[in-house]
Amino acid sequence: MKFRLLLFLPVFFLSSCIVTKKKYDDVLAQKVKAEGELAEKNAQLEKANASIQELAGVLDKLKQDTTELNEAYRTTGKKLADLNAEYDQLNSYYKNLLNNSGKLNRDLAQQKDQLLAIQENLENTRKLNDSLSTSLAERERKVNELEQILANKDKAVKDLKDRITNALLNFKENDLTVKVKNGKVYVSLAEQLLFGSGSIEVDSKGVMALQQLARAIKDQRDIQIMIEGHTDNVPISKKSQYMQDNWDLSVMRATSITKILTAAGVSAKQITAAGKGEFSPLALNDNAQNKQKNRRTEIIITPNLDEIFKILETN
Repeated sequence: MKFRLLLFLPVFFLSSCIVTKKKYDDVLAQKVKAEGELAEKNAQLEKANASIQELAGVLDKLKQDTTELNEAYRTTGKKLADLNAEYDQLNSYYKNLLNNSGKLNRDLAQQKDQLLAIQENLENTRKLNDSLSTSLAERERKVNELEQILANKDKAVKDLKDRITNALLNFKENDLTVKVKNGKVYVSLAEQLLFGSGSIEVDSKGVMALQQLARAIKDQRDIQIMIEGHTDNVPISKKSQYMQDNWDLSVMRATSITKILTAAGVSAKQITAAGKGEFSPLALNDNAQNKQKNRRTEIIITPNLDEIFKILETN
C-alpha cells in the first residue's frame, strides 16, 4: 500500500501543477457556493433555535394564562353560587309579597325590579362563566398538545442517541462521544479515529465507525445532519491549490465523511457538510492535549421541527 502511494504522489503533484485557470475558477466558484450554502444553513439553524426558544416562551405564557383562567373560573363560580342563593331568597320574598295586601304593592314592585335585575346579572354571569370554561378548556388542550409534542421530541432524540451509542459501543470513549445538547444529538469523533495528520482521507477504522453510524440513522427520514470539521490553530504544513489553510482542511474532511455516510445509505438531502477550521475550539490551543481535543469532527443530528412550527403558526 505504501509503495502504491509513493508511486501516486509524483503523478498527483505533477497534475496539480498544470491545473488550468478554468478548472481553478470552477473549484473557486464551488467553494464560494458551498460557503453561501453553509451561511444559509447556519441561518436556518439559528432560526430553528430561535423558534424553539419562542415555543418555550409560548408554553410558559399558556401555563400562566391557564392559571389565571382557573382563578377567574373559581371566582365566577362562587359569584354564580352567591347570585343563585340571592335569587332564591328574593324569589321567595316575591312570592310572599304576592299574598300580602295592596299596601305592599310598592315594595312588591321594587322587589320585582330587583329580582329582574338579579336575573339579568345572573344570566350574564352564567354566560361569562360558560365562556371562561370554554376558553380554559381550549387553553388546557393547547398546553397539553404542546407538552406532548415536546415530550415526543425529547423521547425521539433520546431514542436516537441510545441507538447511536449502542451502534458505536466497540469504540473507545477518547475516540468518540455521543451526547444530547439543546435538543440535538452530537456525535464527536476525534482526529485519531478518522484522519492522519493533515490528511482528508478517512482511515479504515474511521470508515467502519461511520458505516456503523450510517446503519443506525439511515432510516430516520425526519432528521437533518450537519457534518462539522474542526482543527487546532496550527497552520497546515503542505499547502496546495485547493487547500490553503485549516478552514479548507476542515471543509474537505467534512466532505469526505459525508461521502462515506451517503455511500452507506444516508440520504444526501439530509446532510450538510461544513468546516469551522480553528474558530470553534473546545479548549484553548495552549498545549498538545487541548489541541488534540480541538482536532475533531462533529456530526450534529437535529429532529424535524415542522410539527412544532405548525403549532406556533396556529397560536
